[in-house]
Amino acid sequence: MKNIPVLSVSGKTLAEAYEKALINLYSEGVRFKTQYDKVDDPLSIDATMNITVMEPESDPMIHKAFPGGIEDLREYVLELQGHKDHWVKNMNDEEDTRWEYTYHQRLAAWGTWKEKNAEGESVECSLGSRDGKRGINQIDQVVNKLAQQPFTRQAQMITWIPSMDFTVYDPPCLQSLWYRLLEDNGEYYLNCNVRFRSNDAWGANFMNMFGFTLFNRTLIADPLSERLKAAVFLGRMNWQADSYHIYGKDQEDFIARFWNRLSSTEFEDRIFNFQDEMIQDIWREAEEGALKKIEEYDKRKVE
Repeated sequence: MKNIPVLSVSGKTLAEAYEKALINLYSEGVRFKTQYDKVDDPLSIDATMNITVMEPESDPMIHKAFPGGIEDLREYVLELQGHKDHWVKNMNDEEDTRWEYTYHQRLAAWGTWKEKNAEGESVECSLGSRDGKRGINQIDQVVNKLAQQPFTRQAQMITWIPSMDFTVYDPPCLQSLWYRLLEDNGEYYLNCNVRFRSNDAWGANFMNMFGFTLFNRTLIADPLSERLKAAVFLGRMNWQADSYHIYGKDQEDFIARFWNRLSSTEFEDRIFNFQDEMIQDIWREAEEGALKKIEEYDKRKVE
C-alpha cells in the first residue's frame, strides 16, 4: 500500500461518533509499525481520521468501551482545567520524571517551561515576554477575540514549540484548537476544530474528546456567554487526527471489549447517558477523589 487511508465519520453524539470511528478504523485502516512496538507486537492499525460530533453535549455522551471509568474522566477534565500544570518537569533535569507538558499549561502559558538554575532552584523560562508577562494565555485571547468578533477566523490556540518539541521524548499530541461562533436568533453556537498529530484510538481518544468537550464548555463557552450576555451552546466539534491508531499490543483487548460486542449487544447497552442521576452522583464524588489524589502526589514529591 502506498497511501495512508483518510477516513471520515459523523455522529449526532460523542458516543455514536466514537463508535463509528473505531469501526471504520478497524475495517479500513492500514497495518503499520510504530516506534513503540516490542519485537512480538502485532502491527498497529492506522489511518488519518476526521470525526464530526454534531451535538457534543447531547446524550449519550459516554461510551462504555474505553479503558477507564467515570473517575478517570473526572480526573482528566480537572487536568485540562489546569489542576496538574505544576506537574511539568524541569527540562534540564534528567532525574525529574514528571511530564514534559500539560495541554492546559501549553494553552494557558504557551512558550514557558521549567529549568533548574546553577543553584539547583526551579525557575520558569520563557521564549519572550509581552506586556511584562511571561508566556501567552491563549485561552483568554481566544475568548477575547470571539467576544469582540464572533465570526472571526483567527480564534485558535496551538501547543507546539518547535525549539523544544522536535527533540523531547513525548511531544504534545494535541496540536491546535480553532473556534468560530454562529448566531441563531440571539443564541450563539461555538463550533470547534481540534487537530491531533497522533491519537491513540483505543487508549486515549474517547477521554480526549470527552475532556475537550467539557474544556470548551467551562473555559470557552461559559466565559463567552458572560461577555456576550447571551446563551452559548456547543455546536459541532470536528476532530482531526493525522494518525488515528490502535496499537498492536491493544488489539486483543479491543476485539474482546468492543468489536465482538457489536453483534451481541444493542447500542443502548454500550453507552452511558452523562446526565443520568447515577452517573452524575459518581461524577460529583469523583471530583473529591481526584483532587485528593493530586494532593497526595504533591506531598510525596515534596517529601
